[in-house]
Amino acid sequence: MGTEQTVAQHYTHGALERAVLDALRAAGKDPDRLEPGDLAPVDEFHIGGRQATVDFAGELRVTRGMRLLDIGSGLGGASRYFAHALGCTVTGIDLTEEYVRVAQALSVRTGLAGQVSYRHGSALALPFPAGTFDGAYMLHVGMNIADKAAVFAQVRQALKPRGVFGVYDVMREGEGGLAYPVPWAAGPETSFVESSATYARLLAAAGFEVLAQRSRREFAITFFRELRARIAQSGAPPLGLHVIMGATTPQKIANMVSAIEAGLVSPTEIICRAGG
Repeated sequence: MGTEQTVAQHYTHGALERAVLDALRAAGKDPDRLEPGDLAPVDEFHIGGRQATVDFAGELRVTRGMRLLDIGSGLGGASRYFAHALGCTVTGIDLTEEYVRVAQALSVRTGLAGQVSYRHGSALALPFPAGTFDGAYMLHVGMNIADKAAVFAQVRQALKPRGVFGVYDVMREGEGGLAYPVPWAAGPETSFVESSATYARLLAAAGFEVLAQRSRREFAITFFRELRARIAQSGAPPLGLHVIMGATTPQKIANMVSAIEAGLVSPTEIICRAGG
């Protein structure tokens, strides 16, 4: 089995739409009367959840009416935020076919199917004509991609000149091995964590100008500390990322948090712009 097939298998649930709808009902939500924000606990599959998306969007400085590409769109949480809150039109692409189906179904339920759409495909072979998009982003995607240079070249081609591109990935900060499983990988075979310096070098080689970058390590530590406190006080909520990650969720989160606290990795933003 190739790397992309293994990655897709890692994320495939098998009955994800039903699991999400059941969790929504258990949380007191009506699946037939959903607001986009109702899904945030389960469809923002990256460190910091919805707040991280809001912060990232502010750094990306998108404007109403922009056409955006969401690479590794998952269940569509970020794309629906950009569409609903910021008035963008978003096309998502994801390697996991089940994620694509569920993202589209949830967008119908939230009334956003006219502003967002999703395609099953690889970031290494984007199926879009050159210069299609005003901007692009990827949230916790690069950790599953060994050939980041190829992805950045694909994104550069899909963007208009001077188009903005934002990355929010878990990046390497210190030396040392990672304990598995983590949310993005069961083992090292599909985990390709690189430093922000490597990202910046590869982005520049692909024709991007890096405008800003920041580690979100302290934000992540605070986020997980507050999450643990809420769970200790009130118990695990029915709607959360455990719906996606399954029975191994506690171990995946614990390993990732330990790596962040030890200074091995950090969720990091990089904002750049395509050359004109």
